[in-house]
Amino acid sequence: MEEGRKRVVVVGGGVAGSLTSKLLENAADVTLVDPKDYFEVPYAALRCLVEPAFSERSVMTHSSYLKKAKVVISTAKIASSTQIITDDGEIVPYDFLVICTGSSYTGPKTRPERIQEYWKANSKVVAARSILIMGGGPVGVEMAGEMVTDFPDKKVTIVTASSRLLTFLGSKASDKCLKWFKSKKVDVIFNDKVNPDSKSGSTYTTNAGMKIEADIHFWCIGKRLGNTWIEESDFFEYVRDGEGHLKVDANLRLLNMSNVFAAGDITDIQEIKQGYLAGKHAGVVAENIKKLIKDPTSTKLTCYEPMVKAMGIVNLGRKTAVAQLPFGTFLGCLPAMLKGKDLFVGGVRKQLGLPK
Repeated sequence: MEEGRKRVVVVGGGVAGSLTSKLLENAADVTLVDPKDYFEVPYAALRCLVEPAFSERSVMTHSSYLKKAKVVISTAKIASSTQIITDDGEIVPYDFLVICTGSSYTGPKTRPERIQEYWKANSKVVAARSILIMGGGPVGVEMAGEMVTDFPDKKVTIVTASSRLLTFLGSKASDKCLKWFKSKKVDVIFNDKVNPDSKSGSTYTTNAGMKIEADIHFWCIGKRLGNTWIEESDFFEYVRDGEGHLKVDANLRLLNMSNVFAAGDITDIQEIKQGYLAGKHAGVVAENIKKLIKDPTSTKLTCYEPMVKAMGIVNLGRKTAVAQLPFGTFLGCLPAMLKGKDLFVGGVRKQLGLPK
């Protein structure tokens, strides 16, 4: 720690937390608190299931890209207006706090363990003849797309509680996606759910009583927000709703707080929760903390502009994607070229100062 430098504590090592830490490590004494020793590009995870070697690039240790920041491998237990206490009892004081615990985490703690997990999962996928995917959002759709592209002989079934796929996008994108899946002989079941505990042998039963045969299943219905520690902290009053999103102002600070920021899925910003938007949050937070370090009374802070109209590119394997952009909705190889081959991993690595 350099004497006289402001202390910034970032809680959570996902997209928002990792990028914020990187952007600030030359301007302040940064401490990243995360339960694992690595950052993973989240939108590359599904490719790693069918191509586990891809994880060598999409999973990177925090120490590989953070050259000055300190990394504490633990979870936050409680926080006050001046410090946080980790599960291991370590007290970490701060001048600025950035909360980026967008989801709870229970996976491997080390990079080698995470990569090995992909290889084990891939062996199960390879051995399976039939696959059940629960969820018709971007995760479930991209997973199904990867499966039918790399393993066209496997039977894939999607079950979603919604009336269409990709509800965060318009109906045109949903229709194009469904038509593509039908061409690949993927069964899509709408307005229904599957309880994994309903499994008997290799048979799953939906709430409506439909029987589905599958050797393995994947749960793609989202994760719980990582907000348990906030309930015991000084910031509980800033929780907006029952899910635990934090109320932030236009500068991404907790309302009426000058030195506590939030970024990523934990915020109550009314926009779709996606990794690339969490990256934009990180840019705004880092810029504002730099301004406040130079001038604590600054009123010329950067405002975050939410994405009002949903846009997105959802891959259907390596060579096809459905895209909803300001100028239209498309399905084919052109939108896939924007994301498909690399899934933006090279771009993220470049942002973190690593070779693409």
